[in-house]
Amino acid sequence: MSGGEARRSEGLLAPPPVAPVEPLRAPPSVAVVITAYEAADTVGVAVRSALEQEHAADQVIVVDDGSTDDLGGALREFGEAIDLVRKPNGGGASARNRGLEAAETEFMAILDADDAYHPRRLAAIAEAARLRPDLDIVTTDARLIVDDEPKGRLSTVAPFAAENQRAAIVESSFVGGWPALRRERLRAIGGFDEKMRIAYDWDCWLRLIIAGSAAGMVTEPYYDYVLRSDSLSANRVASLWERPRLLEKALADPNLREEERPRVTRAIRRRRSEAVREETRALLADGSRSRERLLQLLSTRNVDVNARALAALGAVAPTAARRVSGPPSGRV
Repeated sequence: MSGGEARRSEGLLAPPPVAPVEPLRAPPSVAVVITAYEAADTVGVAVRSALEQEHAADQVIVVDDGSTDDLGGALREFGEAIDLVRKPNGGGASARNRGLEAAETEFMAILDADDAYHPRRLAAIAEAARLRPDLDIVTTDARLIVDDEPKGRLSTVAPFAAENQRAAIVESSFVGGWPALRRERLRAIGGFDEKMRIAYDWDCWLRLIIAGSAAGMVTEPYYDYVLRSDSLSANRVASLWERPRLLEKALADPNLREEERPRVTRAIRRRRSEAVREETRALLADGSRSRERLLQLLSTRNVDVNARALAALGAVAPTAARRVSGPPSGRV
């Protein structure tokens, strides 16, 4: 797709501004923060994609989260074009927070070391942020790349919500695609929660939006989100359990409105039930059925009757449970 074709087909999904806004004369400054752990084999592609943008980043920062492979060797070719920050291993949230500290720009755009930007991504983000200076979260759609093959767009899995974003972010992580974030607002909420090993991204977007931030998405897929099919099922159960936990955190957020609490409470029940069902399927499917764990799942509080019944059936009649449960979903 040529640059001219890209410009004609781009659109911006965003809520209407709450007050009149005037476009900025120039786009805001943007730093690309690439977090890397044991990513020597892939980080070069990510860095190159950040450096070869139509709209140049003001900074490209690579945060080495305590890698033991030859990450430094993989980055040597880029020399002074990047800022390399090294830190002890602490997980993705702490690596992104270190990038937040190192950035000196208005926005921080995130890129995983396994992924890549399309050449126009920063231009699209910068123009959207210029036209809508009220947006604190600006992203683009993303391509899902599974086992090196394109498998559609992220927006088909998690449709972007242009309206009623406070309610929508409770239901799904619709922001997706590793956005650019206004650093002032990200600092104000305390950055990413380093106690969370999974789902810290959704937790962050939720806290930003509940605190009053608005999000916009350019509709072209200018981010390549790379996945491996053999990792999807392995990560899914742990990810599902993090979702009710982050929603439980939201109940304690002082920015949550009283009338929003019932929606969050319902979402917690739904997400906890989903986690019980998926873990039960996984235990039954891999042949390592643990009756003790299934009984623990059976005793999980605040889940729906179908999830509880499946755990009970798995504990007492695993063959029957396999027939009615189906395999683990392994969805993205």
